[in-house]
Amino acid sequence: MTRAPGPRPSAPPDEHALLQRARAGDERAVEDLLASHAEQVHAVCRRLCRDPDDVQDATQDALFAIARGLADFDGRSALSTWIYRVTTNACLDELRRRRRRPVPIDDGARPEPASTEPSPAEQAVGAERRRAIRVALDALPEEFRVAVVLRDVADLEYGAISEILGVPIGTVRSRIARGRSRLATALAPAEPGTDPPPSASHPTEMT
Repeated sequence: MTRAPGPRPSAPPDEHALLQRARAGDERAVEDLLASHAEQVHAVCRRLCRDPDDVQDATQDALFAIARGLADFDGRSALSTWIYRVTTNACLDELRRRRRRPVPIDDGARPEPASTEPSPAEQAVGAERRRAIRVALDALPEEFRVAVVLRDVADLEYGAISEILGVPIGTVRSRIARGRSRLATALAPAEPGTDPPPSASHPTEMT
């Protein structure tokens, strides 16, 4: 399913004031900033981390690191870019920790808990489609998955993703294109005569 390009979301008009108060030690301002970004932080964690427990751990770690780091945020990048960098690092740290943990025998069969709520867009495509998207996304190499999630879930520009990942924009574009291509292939219908596969340029809505 292709998506027509639209305007990127802008920061709330009072975000700058909240940031200044948060950097000055105003705990309420910190809480308000976290609340305004928590949904997207969780969405990124949910797409980068395969295990629901890891999703929760990464989300909590990311929000804690954001709250702790606000005082030192230097403003050289957009606040949202910095928040997604912190979130991405929290997810990658969680994935590294998981690789070092023993894998339970029934880990692959554990059902997704009811507390992991799908977004409205995911609810619209149905349970089977959500499962197929999740499986296809989980099967991507980590570097492709991270780039695709930052673009299609976080809705970040290529330049911001380049800054977050510390790689050239050309590398970002290549990873996104290759990741989307693999998703389109994985999500293509198995039977002839069915609907054509999603466009490789944007295989599916993932927010």
